[in-house]
Amino acid sequence: MLEMLLQWYRRRFSDPEAIALLVILVAGFVILFFFHGLLAPLLVAIVLAYLLEWPTARLQRLGCSRTLAASIVLVLFVGILLLMVLVVAPVAWQQGIYLIRDMPGMLNKLSDYAATLPRRYPALVDAGIIDAIAENMRGRMMGMGDQVVKYSLASLVGLLTLAIYLVLVPLMVFFLVKDKEQMLNAVRRVLPRNRGLAGQVWLEMNQQITNYIRGKVLEMLVVGVVTYIGFVVFGLNYSLLLAVLVGFSVLIPYIGAFMVTIPVVCVALFQFGIGPEFWTLFAVYLIIQALDGNLLVPVLFSEAVNLHPLVIILSVVIFGGLWGFWGVFFAIPLATLIKAVVHAWPDGLLIDDEPN
Repeated sequence: MLEMLLQWYRRRFSDPEAIALLVILVAGFVILFFFHGLLAPLLVAIVLAYLLEWPTARLQRLGCSRTLAASIVLVLFVGILLLMVLVVAPVAWQQGIYLIRDMPGMLNKLSDYAATLPRRYPALVDAGIIDAIAENMRGRMMGMGDQVVKYSLASLVGLLTLAIYLVLVPLMVFFLVKDKEQMLNAVRRVLPRNRGLAGQVWLEMNQQITNYIRGKVLEMLVVGVVTYIGFVVFGLNYSLLLAVLVGFSVLIPYIGAFMVTIPVVCVALFQFGIGPEFWTLFAVYLIIQALDGNLLVPVLFSEAVNLHPLVIILSVVIFGGLWGFWGVFFAIPLATLIKAVVHAWPDGLLIDDEPN
């Protein structure tokens, strides 16, 4: 048994470049695991820098200096972002308030409908269970108000932190885009010398992360806009709020689509009841989800689609548990990184110690 382990060690860890790659991966994991909360502004800035690198490079090719190109792109991006926030955020916030206000009425309708089930299906539904469920839901609704007040008070500190981020993140994005090569050279100087294998993995992952972030933002916009148009056509209440939730749900593969379907179905059910309008709206929603999963995602993430759905779900669960939102956001790139490392890891020949 010991000899077998020694042979496996010689095969996998006899290459200095493999050791260097292992050191880099372990160091990166340790830093992210213990300091991901402190590094959150930097992670946001890195994601935005990846997103803005493409237009910056295009302006450079047109003759602009790197500094001027980065400045133009950042100003345009901040302007578009502010326009979206000023137009979308107030309406979505107002619809969220209306939804919270209407939830007791929805709960009463649900309770009235559930109360008729024992009479309709006496052999399947027990009246005592229905009453217990309804009482439990009322208790949760009563406690929700207290939770909202506590969250509002706690969010004052969050608003101060957000205000600081709104200043720091654009500055970091600007310098990350403007001084990209200088910063990459500074990182290279602290890495191990035998990093040829790490460089090979980095080149592959750098391109995939760039495509992933760009594709994920585009997917969010397309899915959110198309869903909003569909909801408005049917006159669904809280259309913008639900469309925003559907757009953000694409950040969590598979799980997000399932979770956001629940409020969409509940709102449609309470507004239209179980009738033709409800089923037509639900069919259109399922078509949008199917087109996203079977057409848009393969086009935008051709490399990521090669991952098995079970691997993607496990990646979301594992990395989300380790790093929260950022683990969920980068679940697919991290799973692809592991796959790339496994494929690139050298499989050295066994050392024959016996004499010829």
